[in-house]
Amino acid sequence: MLLGYENKARCVGPEFDESGRSAPDYDIRPDRDVCYSDIQHLWIGRDIDKHVFPYVHGSITPEGQLVGGTVEYPVLTGLLIWAGAIGADTDGGYLLGSALLMAPFGLLTAYLLGRLTRWRALVWSLGPPIVLYAFHNWDLPVVACAVAAVFVMHGWRTQRSIAERGTIASVLLALGFAFKLYPGAFVLPLALYVLTASRPGRLDWWAAVRVALAAVVTVVLVNLPFAVAGYAGWRASFSFQSLRKVDLTTNSIWFWGFRPDSGPEDPEFQATMDWLSPTLVLLSFAVAVAIGWWRWKRTGVYPWVGVSAAMLCGFLLLHKVHSPQYVLWLLPFFALLRVPWALIAGYLVADFAMGIGIFRWFHTLRTGEGFGIYDGFAAQALVIGVWGRAALLVVLFVVFLRTTDALTEDTAAALSAKRTPAAPGAPPG
Repeated sequence: MLLGYENKARCVGPEFDESGRSAPDYDIRPDRDVCYSDIQHLWIGRDIDKHVFPYVHGSITPEGQLVGGTVEYPVLTGLLIWAGAIGADTDGGYLLGSALLMAPFGLLTAYLLGRLTRWRALVWSLGPPIVLYAFHNWDLPVVACAVAAVFVMHGWRTQRSIAERGTIASVLLALGFAFKLYPGAFVLPLALYVLTASRPGRLDWWAAVRVALAAVVTVVLVNLPFAVAGYAGWRASFSFQSLRKVDLTTNSIWFWGFRPDSGPEDPEFQATMDWLSPTLVLLSFAVAVAIGWWRWKRTGVYPWVGVSAAMLCGFLLLHKVHSPQYVLWLLPFFALLRVPWALIAGYLVADFAMGIGIFRWFHTLRTGEGFGIYDGFAAQALVIGVWGRAALLVVLFVVFLRTTDALTEDTAAALSAKRTPAAPGAPPG
């Protein structure tokens, strides 16, 4: 994370203009030097520099522009965005404040993964994505929530039942939803795990319902104050995402796959993407959940962590937007599940090519270098990264649903003991 901060800080200063924006060449330096971060960039344009509390006075214009302090993220991330700016009067100070605020979440993730998987956790701690993206956006807290939910279920030394731990894990996933949405999808496989494992030999429907209700109540309680205080600003954060077009900034297979035939400004193309992309994402979720159920029928254990990882693959592949830092969401699953190291290395290489290529390509577009918009080394590196990542996500979708977890032997033994019913007359333990 220190390296990650130093990487992004290359875009800071050495001078600042009257708005606190780095100078003199901020308009070209982030892409040229591959030190861009959303944190520093959004210092201007979301009233962060004015220290406006998010959502309460915000709205969205008919053109899709956010105003009045509203940001395009769920409410807990909005609070982080606001809190990181306390005491800052430049984009450099804001980057530092935000990094200090989020670093504990990165450390917590490393600690929990280490407890769960020992040395495999190094894929998180030492992986190139931490250097590239730890402080690219506000993603470390949401990853910590997702990993903490797994830890509660499979690493927490407690006498609480599976149903009780499932409820607590569901709350953590719901808090993750209030940061960046995606952990909310994991509530369904968690509920199915609790349904099948809470009472060996029969389905515990009430325990599963309680898991789902805990998530719903948590999401409502977290969002309700913002919706009441400023409904228009709160709603605008969701409207912004739904209105986003498939264009060269979305970095997805939909742009790179269909751009030769249907330009991203084509209204018919955009309308199709608005329903096709989410439909396919939901279909991938259904397939993952169903295969998990089939595995439970065969093995007696619902693989909720593997199903969650596969669902994430479906989202990353099929969603109309793919931001570079999304690799941080996937990285913990490389530690939690027994994924072949060759696949992990391949994915990290493809992600690196995409992460470097996208910004160098933006620089080429801005400066007019090269012979054409899709020519040159940067564009080719980006294409290799986009399609290499897409192919590997398809493979990982299958691998995640077939593989077993990578818990430490001590944790696995403890869980096995908890799942094994005691013999008649034997003391509990």
